[in-house]
Amino acid sequence: MGTSGFVVFFILAIIRRALDCGSHTRSAMFRSLLDLVGLGRSFDEFRRMDKRQLLFQTLNFGMIVSSALMIWKGLMVVTHSESPIVVVLSGSMEPAFFRGDLLFLTNYQSEPIRVGEIVVFRIKGRDIPIVHRVIKLHEKVDGTIKFLTKGDNNMVDDRGLYAQGQMWLERSDVVGRARGFVPYVGMVTIIMNDYPKLKYVLLSVLGIFVLLHRE
Repeated sequence: MGTSGFVVFFILAIIRRALDCGSHTRSAMFRSLLDLVGLGRSFDEFRRMDKRQLLFQTLNFGMIVSSALMIWKGLMVVTHSESPIVVVLSGSMEPAFFRGDLLFLTNYQSEPIRVGEIVVFRIKGRDIPIVHRVIKLHEKVDGTIKFLTKGDNNMVDDRGLYAQGQMWLERSDVVGRARGFVPYVGMVTIIMNDYPKLKYVLLSVLGIFVLLHRE
């Protein structure tokens, strides 16, 4: 299975912002990040900021968020996929993909789906997309298709996962097709899904980290 990779994409954007600074600045940033564990020194830093500095840092954080959103929307346009990056959440596609792998998708309507392809699809009534392989396909004279999927590491096909009464998937169910991957980068998303409170803590820490960084 898979989930949207935007959270990973956003975190990577903040990390890249940190790496764009000089070595001295990076050291200061990471010291500040470690200080956030205690929070005391960080709040002292926050109180010492005047209104102008606070406004500047808030705008800086807003620019990072806006940039990440614009790049994400741009990827959606270029790839024709509503979710151009997804994270593999289970081991159902091993050994092709492992839990935590980050997948890059395209969804060009002009390219026909073929048996053997790995597709990401949505099931009616489920929010999380599924990453599985096409194992059977029926194509009608008018060009419309219906196909069946299965996880490489599963014993049976996916009909047990489909909506009640659904035996085949259609082209409209497809979110995208796997074009490439980066191993294990998406583990941060899995950890945050397993521990929802950690998601808010991590995003809050990253937000405070950007606000307190004055470079």
